[in-house]
Amino acid sequence: MSVKAKYQPVLDLGERLGIKDGNVTEEGGTLKVKGMAQTQYEKDLIWDKIKEIGGENPSDIKANITVEDDSVYHRHVVKSGESLSKIAKHYYGDAMKYKEIFSANTSILNNPDVIYPDQVLVIPKV
Repeated sequence: MSVKAKYQPVLDLGERLGIKDGNVTEEGGTLKVKGMAQTQYEKDLIWDKIKEIGGENPSDIKANITVEDDSVYHRHVVKSGESLSKIAKHYYGDAMKYKEIFSANTSILNNPDVIYPDQVLVIPKV
């Protein structure tokens, strides 16, 4: 199996996320991946997928993923049925961090219990 085939799920994820300025080359058994994620969250998703395939310190891939907007962790589009605590659990693994999301979005939210589909929420770095 080629190293590119091994890491194809990483390349597929990058495509789904819309990684910009993507460049993939293979040199001497090492896959070199370069691109720009919109947010740190998307960069983390790419790295999580790399580690899932190659382990904690893979030696057969080198990735240079930069972040376009480093002022936030992510921007989340609210879907029907979501709550700030569900969103916090997704991004931080802790539902109680909903307070941080609420605080970062007081310009569009008046009550942490009231959010609407299609609202774009800032997910702050914590």
